Amino acid sequence: MRFANIIKVALRALRRSAMRSILTALGIIIGVAAVIAMVSIGNGAKSQVEASIASLGQNIISVFPGSMTSGGMRGGWGSASTLTVEDALAIQREVAGVANLSPEMRDRSQVLANGLNWNTSVLGEDISYLDIRLWSLADGEMFTEADVRSGTKVCVIGKTVATQLFPDSDPIGQNIRVRNIPFKIVGVLTPKGFNYFGSDQDDVMIIPYTSFLKRLARRPNLNSILVQASSPDIMARVQQDITDLLQQRRNGREPDFTVRNQQELAEAATATTKTMTVLLGAIAGVSLIVGGIGIMNIMLVSVTERTREIGIRLAVGAHGRDVLTQFLVEAIILSVMGGALGVLLGVGASQLVSKLNGWPVLVSTTAIFGAVAFSAAIGVFFGFYPARKAAQLDPIEALRYE
Repeated sequence: MRFANIIKVALRALRRSAMRSILTALGIIIGVAAVIAMVSIGNGAKSQVEASIASLGQNIISVFPGSMTSGGMRGGWGSASTLTVEDALAIQREVAGVANLSPEMRDRSQVLANGLNWNTSVLGEDISYLDIRLWSLADGEMFTEADVRSGTKVCVIGKTVATQLFPDSDPIGQNIRVRNIPFKIVGVLTPKGFNYFGSDQDDVMIIPYTSFLKRLARRPNLNSILVQASSPDIMARVQQDITDLLQQRRNGREPDFTVRNQQELAEAATATTKTMTVLLGAIAGVSLIVGGIGIMNIMLVSVTERTREIGIRLAVGAHGRDVLTQFLVEAIILSVMGGALGVLLGVGASQLVSKLNGWPVLVSTTAIFGAVAFSAAIGVFFGFYPARKAAQLDPIEALRYE
């Protein structure tokens, strides 16, 4: 029997029991839809985390104080302030491949302006900070290299600070007081919103790090050093060179610093979403197995119902492999049709979830083709036993079957 005829016979048999065929395929439809929807939501969450990490800047290497041993006491990140401005200048001067660098000071403080007050993050940074963080100004300008050298009392502020302290006026040129020290506002940053860690990136005031050290800090050391490599290909080498240089500057003492790159941060941040995507996809995939069992059950019933038909075909010259192929094709058609409808339902469901809840979704073509291929494989796997049983029927016994 030609394969085209086998397909025609299989389709005719499925049409004869259309309702049963639809209900049989329903398990596959729901399973594929669930896989597509769950993977799309998981991928959307992962892409959102990656975008949030990318908004922090590109090719970033961070040097933190800590990871030290003193008097038998061991500490991790930030356990001691051991980084100095000289360390930062040495990295900029001696490590090849450093595009930008900013010594960092951080604190939270109550700031006052325009008769209002607000508690915000005060950062001490170099002029390169905005280039490293891929951050632009909505108004005004960044403080200059001369401001950094002289420790001038100038600042740029985030949109949240501008909104809270200057709701009805232009903040450019006005003063904002930190610990009763006035800083002149020279720029307002473009809004960035919340980052992956849930912090409002626009709730910030940035001043020259020299001004921070001279006027606000109660210690001479830095909170961290922010380094930007010139390309992603050399990040590992730059990271190692920074580690070697800082260790050399400490004359062989145990490391009192930790060097991490942005890729490590991104991998740690996306590890959870990757795990959840795989877990959700696996749970949804169980319903595909259930759908396959349903196909096998119905095909076994179909073999029993069509025993006489099978006997007649075998009696008039059909081979066992023709009968096996016919029933196998019926199972595959059911699963593939269910898979195709499941893809449409899954894409629609993921878009509906995104619209109703505002969640990001990313429909993966790999998940679509994988789900359809898996559903076809289920048709072959669960359809083979009923098809083989049909092919092995004895023609005489089949013709006697009532």
